[in-house]
Amino acid sequence: MAAVRALEDLLASRQVWRGQPRAVPSEAPAHPTGHPALDARLPGGGWPPASLAEVLLAAPGQGELALVWPTLARLSQQQQTVVLVAPPYLPHAPAWSRAGLALAQLQVVHASPREALWAAEQCLRSAACAAVLCWPQTTDDRALRRLQVAAESGQCLGIAFRDARWSRNPSPAPLRLQLDDGQVRVLKCRGGQAPAQPLPLARVQ
Repeated sequence: MAAVRALEDLLASRQVWRGQPRAVPSEAPAHPTGHPALDARLPGGGWPPASLAEVLLAAPGQGELALVWPTLARLSQQQQTVVLVAPPYLPHAPAWSRAGLALAQLQVVHASPREALWAAEQCLRSAACAAVLCWPQTTDDRALRRLQVAAESGQCLGIAFRDARWSRNPSPAPLRLQLDDGQVRVLKCRGGQAPAQPLPLARVQ
């Protein structure tokens, strides 16, 4: 029977091939939301990188544009593509421009409710977009998980706007925010504790 040798001895004698050491990629920094009070409460100081974030609201017009415009403006001004998948209303170009968006970097994908999730997943996974916004009407945890995995694969920021009635349902999204009456409440933030009190947020008329 062969003698038993310690693994450390084998490695020291170079009798075991170890391959090339693999560098551990550093985690990308968070995307600042442009709202200092919110950034101060979020782990990393903003939207989680390469992840899906949920924004829950009772109806369109609760301040969701004011929430996302600063981040989208910064990304678009850096010549990075921002995609809107099946938005509920046609974006008003002058308003988006006044908010600082470089309109040449803004793409709108028109899709039916059935096709919208597939389109959002493909955009997230493509590695050609910096941010993808979608408005899924009906979806489940499995569909959200696919969007989260796609965002990780494409190193893209994904933001899903959903009805507030889904706030009690579990979600794989690392960050969940709820907008109501000009305030934003952090329901979930992976890597940190959600603040108990809502934060004020300017509304968009």
